[in-house]
Amino acid sequence: MQTTELVSIIEGVGKGNVVPYLGPGVLHDVRNTETGMAIPADSDSLILAMNKGRPMAPKLMYEFSRAAMNLELKRGRRFIERFLTDLYLTQTWTRAALHDWLAEIKPDYVIDINRDTQLQDSYNKVPHILVRGIARIGGTDYRFLLHEHDGENIRGISLDEVKPGLPVLFKPVGSPIPEPLFIASDADYVDYITELMGGFGMPAFLKAYRQGKQYLFLGMRFTRDTERMVMSDITYDAAEPLGWALINQPTDKEKRYCAKKKIEIIEADLEAFLDAAKAAIVA
Repeated sequence: MQTTELVSIIEGVGKGNVVPYLGPGVLHDVRNTETGMAIPADSDSLILAMNKGRPMAPKLMYEFSRAAMNLELKRGRRFIERFLTDLYLTQTWTRAALHDWLAEIKPDYVIDINRDTQLQDSYNKVPHILVRGIARIGGTDYRFLLHEHDGENIRGISLDEVKPGLPVLFKPVGSPIPEPLFIASDADYVDYITELMGGFGMPAFLKAYRQGKQYLFLGMRFTRDTERMVMSDITYDAAEPLGWALINQPTDKEKRYCAKKKIEIIEADLEAFLDAAKAAIVA
């Protein structure tokens, strides 16, 4: 793909026609401010961090949700919540370059399947709506919680209280802010994906807004069934082609899957993308 075509996609993000969909790779340059350790974000690094640096059995190392389920059964659901809260809220991390770019342009709608707070930090001075996925909870048919941030304070709201026109941050698997809320284990994903497929995992206003949109997948790999299922349901009713995925050295499996889903692979890294993004801003 030529740089001019990439710039055109980036301009689509700014206009709201193309929705950024963020995977673990967008955090590749993030480091702990005290230790210099890379932030655990992808499946393998999360498993190792959760298990104090020790690998788990091969069948559990396949996917974070499997490993989380195993430790949840042994140590309780609160153990997983405490681990993720300490990791992403108690510890301090440097900013991702990709998030600095998003903070500059502030798209109207961003999907982030990471559990950290950097996307929320980018919008904490402007009014916006936060949508986070929930699982295994009683008293509601829905599998999401809504919050409104007015640029200073954040409060829980109902569907009827959503103000049209505000930017929307969609964190399907949760975050520690304003209170810890995560989808992590196999049991969480089974419940959430089931309700997502049934129409209860996204608010109605987002399901209406997403119609005809295209998506730009950044830092996202398509090698795990769980993440692919979440993506497929969240992007339902998209335009054709569905969008573009920035993947440096994609696997054959990813090529086949993206071709099936009508996602064009751009074989480039995030640094090249950000260079093109800066060129688009200058232009």
